[in-house]
Amino acid sequence: MKAYLFPGQGSQRIGMGDKLFDAFPELTKAADSILGYSIRELCLKDPGRTLGKTQFTQPALYVVNSLTWRQRLKDTTERPDFAAGHSLGEYNALECAGAFDFEDGLKLVKKRGELMSTAPKGAMAAILGLPSDRIAGILADAGLSAIDVANYNAATQTIISGLEQDVRNAQKCFEEHKAMYIPLNAGGAFHSRYMRPVVEQFGAFLEGFAFSPPQLPVIANVSARPYEPVSITHNLLEQLANPVRWLDSMNYLLQQGVTDFAELGPGDVLTKLIKGIRSQFKPGAAPSPAPSAQPAQTPGAPAAPHPPANAQQRVADWNRSHPIGTSVRVKGYTQPLTTKTNAVVLFGHRAAIYMQGYNGYFALDDVEPTSRAVGNP
Repeated sequence: MKAYLFPGQGSQRIGMGDKLFDAFPELTKAADSILGYSIRELCLKDPGRTLGKTQFTQPALYVVNSLTWRQRLKDTTERPDFAAGHSLGEYNALECAGAFDFEDGLKLVKKRGELMSTAPKGAMAAILGLPSDRIAGILADAGLSAIDVANYNAATQTIISGLEQDVRNAQKCFEEHKAMYIPLNAGGAFHSRYMRPVVEQFGAFLEGFAFSPPQLPVIANVSARPYEPVSITHNLLEQLANPVRWLDSMNYLLQQGVTDFAELGPGDVLTKLIKGIRSQFKPGAAPSPAPSAQPAQTPGAPAAPHPPANAQQRVADWNRSHPIGTSVRVKGYTQPLTTKTNAVVLFGHRAAIYMQGYNGYFALDDVEPTSRAVGNP
């Protein structure tokens, strides 16, 4: 089986789309009309040096991805069994599946880019060489609860997102854990709580559009599962402020028997990611949900998405009664353990906590305090 993959922001480069604009003149003309500038000139020459700005990057990538897909269809006449896109690329996957046409998709992406460019100035960084389930614990240990995980790209490639100073402060923490820390040239704190104002504004804009049921399975960034016909608006909104679960999305496709992955757009970022993911894939093992930790709210920050009340209340009750350093018994462990963080909500719904001497999280439902507590570490 075959899957088409569409890249997102970060894959743009001057010269992308060369020959495609001439091959599809009507769509190129339609794009110019919607955008109010020459898409060809932007992509091939970038005279105003704006291609790297979010409000220009996203429409440019959408157009080039879309024309690349059409060229592929013209050359091969093949149809994929699945489609997926990384962040912005998800709009191309939905257009490929017939959820909306080229023009409506471009209007959506244009507005999305404009709104995202107005969000509070933030930063992003790639953390390489650490398992994704360690990221939230390291942030909690360092008191960096205002940083969110933005992308779970691969088993040892995770992107964090937050306000500029917080993300800069995180560098030393991760380097102390022998991770490679790479600041990204991003225009904001994408896929984090700081996008919540954008979600509200984009939601009002989406009310003017009607979507068709996808004609092939499109894997959603927010769930790593196929879109439901009624979930398009919801997923497009939640995608803005929640992690891109790319690793789980690719594992899901591998579980379905996909063997042929074609990246349709500039660059080969997704091709390299799937090569690494495939090398570690274990057939028969269901992909686990990625820990999309949304730490506690910081004063003045936009509200994070609300987890279910039961998980939220469980965490609040625990933190009210049990300080860091509490001695606990954990299901499956014979000796008492000691907490090294407050309880947090992971995956958007799971109450969890971290222990001294252990890297992964423990489900709070499996944790009970002993009769004594030790001092803070």
